[in-house]
Amino acid sequence: MESEDATTAADGTHTVNREGSHEAKHDRSHDAPSDGNRERDGNGARDGNRDRDGNRERIVAAAARLLSDGGPDAVSTRAVSSAAGVQPPTIYRLFGDKQGLLDAVVAYGFTEYLSSKAAHEAGDDPVEDLRAGWDLHIGLGLANPALYSLMYGGHRPGVPSPAAVAAFDMLARLIRRIAEAGRLAIPEERAAALVHAAGCGTTLTLIATPEARRDPELSRTAREAAIAAITTDAPAAAEPGPVAAAVTLRAALPRTDALTVPERNLLREWLDRIADPAR
Repeated sequence: MESEDATTAADGTHTVNREGSHEAKHDRSHDAPSDGNRERDGNGARDGNRDRDGNRERIVAAAARLLSDGGPDAVSTRAVSSAAGVQPPTIYRLFGDKQGLLDAVVAYGFTEYLSSKAAHEAGDDPVEDLRAGWDLHIGLGLANPALYSLMYGGHRPGVPSPAAVAAFDMLARLIRRIAEAGRLAIPEERAAALVHAAGCGTTLTLIATPEARRDPELSRTAREAAIAAITTDAPAAAEPGPVAAAVTLRAALPRTDALTVPERNLLREWLDRIADPAR
């Protein structure tokens, strides 16, 4: 009997290592040189990995299509296995359960989103880049409403997708560029959270509104309100003030090596208190 050792990867997929596979037994049953046996065993493992990866890609792509056409209820194990051309046990072996499959579809959707974001080249004005990023975010949500709703409204609380974390990190880096330019009026963490919340809320509101009744100005108004809440009209140097100056210096702090680590940490604490007195 084959012995199985199941392991769980970081993305929630399950893999099974089998000792004494049929291919290995078949090779050992022939009086071929040991090097030949090892070569065949290695090729069999590579072929198995390719088959597994190919099945995973087909299943995720099929589930994403079903989600786009019919929403989460359309993503049943039977429908996905039929669309992907695999047996239902293959889905359970690779993803564990339907939630594991939906998590993989979310990761797939985020990857597509991040690829689109990465294709946008940074300009000279980080605030304009933030506007472009907002518009892209809204556009992706309206083009893929079922996937977007699952990505941002249907994920399990407290268990963010690694791709979702990466997407937020991209926003945080853009907010830092605004801070480094002397244009950020509030602490970076709050600015990133505010823009994220406003963007997601606006997109989900538009998705829930029948297309014929959508206000075409809603996204632009929300975007400009968010930007106005976190930025100044001019660099902090041209408009002196302790809060804006502290925010700008705090953003540039990681780029200096004039301080020791304890000194840098202490200065960061002081700048945090100046930038956010109510904290």
